[in-house]
Amino acid sequence: MTRTARAFYWMVIPALVLFAVFHTLPVLQGFYYSLTDSPGYGAHAFVGLRNYLNLLRDDRVLDAYVFTFQFAIVATVLTNAIALAIALGLNARIRLRTTLRGVFFIPNVLAILIVGYIFNYLFANALPAVAQALGITALSSNILVNPDLAWLGIVVVAVWQAVAFNVIIYLAGLQTIPGDVREAATVDGAGAWRQFRSIVFPLIAPFFTINMVLSLKNFLQVFDHIVALTNGGPGTATTSVSLLIYQGGLEGGEYAYQTANAVVYFLVIVAVSVFQLRVLQRREMSA
Repeated sequence: MTRTARAFYWMVIPALVLFAVFHTLPVLQGFYYSLTDSPGYGAHAFVGLRNYLNLLRDDRVLDAYVFTFQFAIVATVLTNAIALAIALGLNARIRLRTTLRGVFFIPNVLAILIVGYIFNYLFANALPAVAQALGITALSSNILVNPDLAWLGIVVVAVWQAVAFNVIIYLAGLQTIPGDVREAATVDGAGAWRQFRSIVFPLIAPFFTINMVLSLKNFLQVFDHIVALTNGGPGTATTSVSLLIYQGGLEGGEYAYQTANAVVYFLVIVAVSVFQLRVLQRREMSA
């Protein structure tokens, strides 16, 4: 082994040690505690798979999973549709294009909790006032206190902030399309929609896959937006799986039980991401 090769190994070892100490070891400890009745401190006993079996009979857990997937799917679709539309617009020959790219990226660098508290005020005060002035009865009160509409407020905030990152990815994909390809299509008489459907979208399919997988994964882990806007309310209408794990495990005395929930949810997210990645990659090859 050459001296250069040994140097590379010595550079990697510290990162591996840190990863093992702060990631792998806590994961293994969490799996162990999920098989116990530990309250998070003191003595505990081994209970096997009892916590996992109880999850299947817990309505709180099932409701949290339903809400989380409902929210994640809607937010993922809206985020990518809006981001792709904005990227196509920014990629066109318009004035102040570079400035607008910076403006659209601003939401991504803002703290989620701060953004959430600002929107909380808007939903509670500004939006009802505007809705009353316009005679829109459905929005004349705070939607965050409505069990049927509160999740829509969370979707609005989450999508508003997530669009920025997806726009950057789509812009990177659009830059890889050769200009002469679109020029040739224009000469052949292909309209804007035809060019997008037959040329642009197939060529940026890998970037679409990346955005869809990352968006769904991130939205499935939604936590900060809910804490800032509703804290899981009204009642438990907007309680996500992540919030349930936090409230039950760290505040509700269900440490081992919610640790088991966390293990299950980790496996669910991995399974969904792998399935989604394979489906979208198969679509890329057939495009």
